[in-house]
Amino acid sequence: MKVKNITDIESFFKVVDSCVGKVELVSTEGDRINLKSKLTQYFSMAKIFSDGMISELEILAYEPEDVDKLIKYMMEG
Repeated sequence: MKVKNITDIESFFKVVDSCVGKVELVSTEGDRINLKSKLTQYFSMAKIFSDGMISELEILAYEPEDVDKLIKYMMEG
């Protein structure tokens, strides 16, 4: 799923942390990176989100309830 215009990165990672299954970031090269890893989160915030906003990224969630959580977050904030 494509995720766009996330301005509150901390709340986004709280939703990711609450997911029961794997949640992965898909890089532009097709690599899959575990978003539930704290190391990945810190690296991502420093490297990818240095401008304070996620303009667009692709993530994969494997559990249906996790997909629902992420969609709800995108719709409601």
